[in-house]
Amino acid sequence: MIKLVVGTEAMFFVSLIMAYVYFAVVPGHGYRPQQVHSLDIQTTGIFSLFLFSSSFTYWRAERNYERGRINRLKFWLLFTMLLGIVFLFGQGREYIGLLQRHISIGSSTFGTTFFTLTGFHGLHVFVGIIVIAIITLLTFLGDYNQSGSSVISTVGIYWHFVDLVWVFVFLIVYVLPRIWM
Repeated sequence: MIKLVVGTEAMFFVSLIMAYVYFAVVPGHGYRPQQVHSLDIQTTGIFSLFLFSSSFTYWRAERNYERGRINRLKFWLLFTMLLGIVFLFGQGREYIGLLQRHISIGSSTFGTTFFTLTGFHGLHVFVGIIVIAIITLLTFLGDYNQSGSSVISTVGIYWHFVDLVWVFVFLIVYVLPRIWM
C-alpha cells in the first residue's frame, strides 16, 4: 500500500518539478535572475543537511527496532523528528526572506511555482513528522516493545521518499539555476 502512495506522490512531485522547469526555461514566463538569486542557497543548503541527516536517523531507528532495542528506537525517532522540525524552520525562514523581498505565491510565475513546489514538499515533511510523532508516542506507550510490526519500515519508506524528493527539488530550484543564469 505504501508503495502505491509513494508512487502517486512521486508522479505528483514530478509534475510540480516539470512545471517549475517549464516556466523557468521557456522564454516569456517572467523568471528573472534576481528572483532566483534571491534564494538563500547557503542557508537552505545547511537546513537541507538536517533533512538529509534525518534519513540516517530514521534508518537507525529502523535497525534498532529490528534488533529489539526499544530505548534506542525512541531516541532515533525523537532525533528524526527534531531534524525534520529544524528543516521546516529553515524553510519558514526562507519564505519570510522572500516575502520581505516582495516575492510571494501571487507576485510572479516564479513565486507561484517556487512556493507551490516547496510548500507541498514542506507539507509532506510536516505530515511525516506528525506520523513519526504518533509512532513515537505509541512506542513510549509500549505498542512497539516487540519487533515484528511493519509500521516502522512502512513509515520509513515514506520518510526516505520525502528526503529523496528534496534532493531533486534542491538541485533543480537552488543549484542548477546558479549554473544556468
